[in-house]
Amino acid sequence: MNALKKTAGKKLMPTMKPGKGKTWTDKVNDPAKEYVVKKLEKDFADMPAGSRMLIATPKIIDDYIRQIPKGKSGSLANMRRDLANEYGAEYTCPVTSGIFLRIVSEAAHEQIEKGVALSKVTPFWRIVDEKSALNKKLSFGTEFVASQRKKEGLHSK
Repeated sequence: MNALKKTAGKKLMPTMKPGKGKTWTDKVNDPAKEYVVKKLEKDFADMPAGSRMLIATPKIIDDYIRQIPKGKSGSLANMRRDLANEYGAEYTCPVTSGIFLRIVSEAAHEQIEKGVALSKVTPFWRIVDEKSALNKKLSFGTEFVASQRKKEGLHSK
């Protein structure tokens, strides 16, 4: 059963949890997760049949974001393109990329809540725009991303 979170408008919204007995950080660092490059049997999202598609892992997404320098921002589209090139695919799966970006974001915030220095966590706010749909889904609300982006001089697209 989903937990519910109260929003400013007093609406109740379901929140995503990391799973039974696992933390978000566990999900990022799961050694059993391996990337896959598969050939698409049929058209999927923005990718034509016959294309090679990367299904990354949360750790791959985490490592990518950690390489974005302070004061610079990236985008999900650029990340997908870069990772596809790096792993010998033509595309990166948009669905799993979004899910894994969520896991990485929740894990970073989980670490901050445990007292890990901001400089030691994955700077997901460099890729998650404060106006993005993902930011609105994060369990800790939208203000954190907006605040971090402002501190680094990053502006919405």
